[in-house]
Parts: sequence; C-alpha cells; structure tokens
Amino acid sequence: MRSWANLSGFESNDIAKFRFKVISHAYDFGWQAAVAAFGVPKSTLFDWKKVYEDSGKKLNSLVPISTRPKRIRLMVTDPRVVDFIRSMRQEYGRVSKYKLKVFLDEYVKTLGLSSYGYQKIAKIIKRNHYFFDPPPKQRHRILKVRLKSHPKESIPGYLEMDSVTIYVASKKLYFITIIDVVTRFAWAKLALSLSSAQAKLALQEFMVQYIHPIRAVQTDNGHEFLAEFDEYLRQENIPHQFIYFRSPKINGVVERFNRTIQDEFLNRSDEIYTQDWDRLSQKLVHYLTWYNTRRPHYSLKYLSPMQYLSQLHSEK
Repeated sequence: MRSWANLSGFESNDIAKFRFKVISHAYDFGWQAAVAAFGVPKSTLFDWKKVYEDSGKKLNSLVPISTRPKRIRLMVTDPRVVDFIRSMRQEYGRVSKYKLKVFLDEYVKTLGLSSYGYQKIAKIIKRNHYFFDPPPKQRHRILKVRLKSHPKESIPGYLEMDSVTIYVASKKLYFITIIDVVTRFAWAKLALSLSSAQAKLALQEFMVQYIHPIRAVQTDNGHEFLAEFDEYLRQENIPHQFIYFRSPKINGVVERFNRTIQDEFLNRSDEIYTQDWDRLSQKLVHYLTWYNTRRPHYSLKYLSPMQYLSQLHSEK
C-alpha cells in the first residue's frame, strides 16, 4: 500500500511519474523493452532503478533532486566602487544605472580597474539597498466636474458647454469646454476667472475653428452661462438650452471630454504648477488641434472629428 508519506511530492511531479512508468515497464517486460519503448539510455534507467530500490521502493526517491550548486559564486566588487555608487546615490538621489556608468567609468580609470556594465551596477544598488530617496508621490489634480449624459442628436451643430475648475495651491484655475455632440469636435479655453465674458470668448474661439453652423448650445445653470454669454447667443439667433437643476445626466458628452482632457492633457502639464499660463495656453491649442484632426475616437469608429465631419459632408 502506498502511504501518504510515500506519495508526498511524487503526485505533483511529472518527471517522477515518468520515471516510475519506465521502471514499471522494465519490471513487466524487461529492461531492453523499456529502453526501446521510452528511448531512455540503459545507464540512466539503471541509475533510476538503483535509487528506487535502495530507498525501499519509495516513490519520492524518483523526484529529481535540485541541481543548484551548493556553493555559488558571489559577485566580488572593489569596495571603493561600492562606496562610490553609494555616495552618488546618496548625494544626487535616484541616479539610474545608465547615468551612474558615465561617472563610474571615469572613476575606475583613476583606480586602474576595468569598467562595470549596467547590470552589475544595478545589482550593486539592489543588493546594498541604495535607495535613499522615497519614490516621488504622484500629484493628484483635483478636477471639479459634474456628471452629465448625452442628448439624442444626429445632425452636427448641437453643442454642449461646461466649465472645469482646478485647485492649485489654494488658487482656482478654470477651463471652459465645448464639444459638438455628433462630430465630437471640441475646444477648451483657459480662464483665470470664471465669467460670462470668458464663456463668450470660448464660444467665439470655437466658432472660428469649426466649419459647421451652430444650431443650439446646451449648458447647465452656472453664472458663467448667463448675462453676456446668454445675450450673445440671442444676438446670434442661437437657441440656448438649459439643463434641469440636479440633472447631471444630460450633459454627458462634454463631461466625457472633461475627463479626457484631464487625463491626456491637464494631468501631464507641469505648467499648471509653475503657473506659466502663456505656455499652458500654447500647449492646450496644440493638444486640441491634435484632438480634432488626428486623434481616433471610438464613438466615431476610430476617425478623428475632422475626418468624420468630412465624411458626413461627402455623403450629402
């Protein structure tokens, strides 16, 4: 009877099971037949047999033993080199192995030693735990946005507008965002203050960039979309559609654009923290140009907004 102690380790080892199968075949049909059937050298087969029988025919004896050397070579490094790497990492922070190699190559020349490779430098850092600076924490940009949903429109020219507020060092930075719900052509304007005048300027910038006439503008009830902005729409004979209070599911397309511009642009712009507004505005225009002319959109079957708009015009 096979006891659990006898089977422990054997049941989970395919090599041991194969060896037992070969030995069992040899017991039943002879050693020559086993060699011919399984292609195992005769000397190897007898080695397995000897180990198996010497153990009292314990199945565990067929489990391969580790071939790892009992004594392994250790990396021998000049202590002066180790001290040099430690001091560099300690003084200048998380200097990479690639940058360290430049300095280390110069240093080992003065010692009359051979150069060290990137991997060896990395091993020295890792084995000695030369990590003196904690990894930088990711800066989280707080983006105050409202959840909205999307109107059922099939003809270009129906716009959704919203405003995004970012808090930077107890200050507020605003972006007025606009998007056509059909073509996904979008625009955003940086504003240091949130007012109806800024919303009007943002819409005018959008209309300069966009080739399709505006049929209607949908906004929430924020003060930036009243007064001068609302008066401008009336002068241009553009209907102004207000969403209901506490109905955040109506403006969903512009909300999604707010999230996209946050992920793809705002979270990658250090100018927000250096407060370089001119540079930030330039980068924003560059991003929006790429967004409208080159960036594929899933909702447009991986066309850009301009490509989709051209396709609509060609189908007329």
